[in-house]
Amino acid sequence: MILAPHTLKPAHGSRHTAKKVGRGNASGHGTYSTRGGKGQTARSGGSRGLRLKGFKQTLQSTPKLRGFHSLATKPTEVLLRDLEKHFAVGDTVNLVTLLEKKLISKNIKAAKILHTGELTKKLVIEGVKCTKTAKEVIEKLGGEVK
Repeated sequence: MILAPHTLKPAHGSRHTAKKVGRGNASGHGTYSTRGGKGQTARSGGSRGLRLKGFKQTLQSTPKLRGFHSLATKPTEVLLRDLEKHFAVGDTVNLVTLLEKKLISKNIKAAKILHTGELTKKLVIEGVKCTKTAKEVIEKLGGEVK
């Protein structure tokens, strides 16, 4: 085949013929010619919606987060039986020593000692909250809560 202006053709499948609408009801695209019923959406330039408003569409389509989420740090629970197992007599219990003994994870900002289990050792508690009954047990054994 000779390459000449009258022999040039587009690649097969690269061109599509436009859909012919409004050629009667038998064609399947008659009456409203794929433009729907009356009103704004039947007119040219109608049914634009939120596309003109940019970010607002994204904002309105995101799911709403219901309820309330407190920003206050919730303390991690440490049990008296864990202190009994991991600490010696006279040791100081604070966030650093709890982290070293792997009783709390490294991202924890606060801890609280709960009265669960037995404690028989005298301990010094610094910078860690305690429940009322846990504090009574610690002070009864001669320890102190600072």
